[in-house]
Amino acid sequence: MIVIADSGSSKTDWRVIHPDGKITQHRGVGFNPYYQTSEEMALQMRDEFLLNLQGSVKQIFYYGAGCSAPERKAEVVQALQTLFAEAHIEVDHDLSAAAHATCGHEAGIACILGTGSNSCDYDGEKIIDSRPAPGYILGDEGGGGYVGRKFLQDFINDEMPQQIKSEVLSRFHLTREIIQDHVYRQPFPNRYMASFCRFITEHSSNPYCYRLFYDSFQEFFSKHVRKYQDYDKKPVNFVGSIAHYNSDILRKAAMDIGLHVKLILESPIAGLTLYHQKKL
Repeated sequence: MIVIADSGSSKTDWRVIHPDGKITQHRGVGFNPYYQTSEEMALQMRDEFLLNLQGSVKQIFYYGAGCSAPERKAEVVQALQTLFAEAHIEVDHDLSAAAHATCGHEAGIACILGTGSNSCDYDGEKIIDSRPAPGYILGDEGGGGYVGRKFLQDFINDEMPQQIKSEVLSRFHLTREIIQDHVYRQPFPNRYMASFCRFITEHSSNPYCYRLFYDSFQEFFSKHVRKYQDYDKKPVNFVGSIAHYNSDILRKAAMDIGLHVKLILESPIAGLTLYHQKKL
């Protein structure tokens, strides 16, 4: 039995290739070794469907947010080994998942716009360049946490249209104190801030909500994509829920600066499953 995972900070897509070739799937909570210890991740994994697979898993291929540094990869490996001591475990960066799923064996720029954001320049076989991804406090332009943070700032500072603010109050019953408690005292503030993107997407016909996404995407292009060599000659591909559910705004923001957006996927997991099936 082979387990494949694509994990972001908010959710993880799991696929299991059974010995008879059958494929099952599961979507669970996200993991990030920058914000969680190996012990915390292992405890959460025990609550996942993985507990039912113990003893029968031969290989695990895990692609995850925060897994670029060797020490962070080691923490994820340790968490998985807690459940699957006999399995062969490989952990790789979520950028590799994005590149394999969207570019395949062709050169291009692969980007992630989910709760956070990231990007890389891919030559068809390997990642040849990438931009810094310092997380939701210092980066994540264009990601859900970044857009949600701007939205909450505007709410606190009374800088959003009254119609939108009235709907926010009716739906979420927000106060400044509630926001600050979630952001400064509760775990996973990036997930909390990103959670407001569903509302913003639902109201993207409103110029204010449209500009929140459009301006954030432009910042992403400026700080990421436009830093790569010959960026304007390569297809730009995306994975992630923010890119997927706001693809029309994303394509317009790219077109306005002469970028060609080729493929936008909500998740790379199907492409990764096919990739590993072919290697069996």
